[in-house]
Amino acid sequence: MFRRAVNPARRFGDSGGGGLFANSKSRSTPILSVGLIAVGALLFIAYSYSNSGGFGNNTEAISRVEGDYSCTADVQRAIPILKKAYGDSMHKVLHVGPDTCSVVSNLLKEEETEVWGAEPYDIEDADGTCKALVHKGVVRVADIKFPLPYRPKSFSLVIVSDALDYLSPRYLNKTLPDLVRASADGLVMFTGYPGHQRAKVSDVSKYGRAAKLRSSSWWIRYFVQTGLEENEGASKKFEQAATKRSYVPNCQIFHLKSLH
Repeated sequence: MFRRAVNPARRFGDSGGGGLFANSKSRSTPILSVGLIAVGALLFIAYSYSNSGGFGNNTEAISRVEGDYSCTADVQRAIPILKKAYGDSMHKVLHVGPDTCSVVSNLLKEEETEVWGAEPYDIEDADGTCKALVHKGVVRVADIKFPLPYRPKSFSLVIVSDALDYLSPRYLNKTLPDLVRASADGLVMFTGYPGHQRAKVSDVSKYGRAAKLRSSSWWIRYFVQTGLEENEGASKKFEQAATKRSYVPNCQIFHLKSLH
């Protein structure tokens, strides 16, 4: 039976109690009013400047507060944990998703690991390393809305990130079962949390639509309806390894069994 994916993101609640000036007199002086207006104006300018690219060293912090981060980054951090959870199943891997070249490059550093990648989107701006991987056939640029040219069980493990969130149910119904079909030992799916991640405006032009971030309960219902089963053994091993390494993902992670 599927378990709800635990949201590791911490919420910062209000401090509670009365307002900052709850016990002060309601009468205010003109100087105080002018001071508050000035402070408000400065805060507004700072906020506008930060959104326009200012405060370069704080860009990452601002992005994380707004929820603008990639599940593919979670995959990068999870490689040692995936190895613990899947063992020999990590010897022949397919990664599907944006920035797959970076995932493939990191996995190629692992001993006795064969890896391929499927990039769903344009790579015109990719670096030389990525283009070399495409030229060698290690990474394939492919529209995942249609079946990938892989035979059943071509890979021991399939990992997908930042790709399914951009598919409507119409295409998801074809793509996810097709990815599961290509795996012999299972599929690991990294997907965003609704309310904690937000699609950038540029994503709409790149991916054709904004990300549709779905809850864990939505995904669980979808898995049941489409006949996909949780890989409970791998899921437990992954959780245990994640706890030992203090790995806290920013995304939901689901482990699915391959098709028999």
